[in-house]
Amino acid sequence: MTRHSHSYDNPTVKAAPLKPSAFAAAVFAALAIVSAGAQAPLDAKLQGQLKRLFPNATAFSPKGGDPPHFKAFAGDGRAGAQTLLGLAFWTTELDPLERAYDGPIKILVGMDPKGILTGIIVVEHHEPYGDFSVDPPQFAAQFRGKNIRDPFKVGADIDAVSRATVSVTSASRAVRNSSRRVARQLLAPPDAAK
Repeated sequence: MTRHSHSYDNPTVKAAPLKPSAFAAAVFAALAIVSAGAQAPLDAKLQGQLKRLFPNATAFSPKGGDPPHFKAFAGDGRAGAQTLLGLAFWTTELDPLERAYDGPIKILVGMDPKGILTGIIVVEHHEPYGDFSVDPPQFAAQFRGKNIRDPFKVGADIDAVSRATVSVTSASRAVRNSSRRVARQLLAPPDAAK
């Protein structure tokens, strides 16, 4: 068996030092990637989706924080007089194990600072009955104005769809669980306002 000699196998073999210009280029590239990921501008499609959830918003933050979320603001950002309208987040980032009939349902959720949903947008799913379960506008419409303290129970406060109860139940549970997690971690409790 032939053994190949590598610098990490043989302490007497030393790697060539990195030239200062190559080192600087590597550091610059790493910083550019990190800063681009942290402050990347929102793409037009996402901007439009956020605007649907917060029509009065004048600005949106990049996604950040824990749990990951976007902030919607109203007012003049240049004057520093911005008011938080609410938060938006992806159910698949906050409740990734929630599965529908044929996988996760990716939903963008908007919520105001009092824990009232401003709306949801079903962005992606692979449900065989999606055309009459999570796709119709009526499905998303029933979440607008919904308090996160509601039960989110299919057949009670969430309309069921025949032959698609697994999809509707999963999507409703993902919206409820992710909304409550964001509220617990980022919003003031309702009693704090009194």
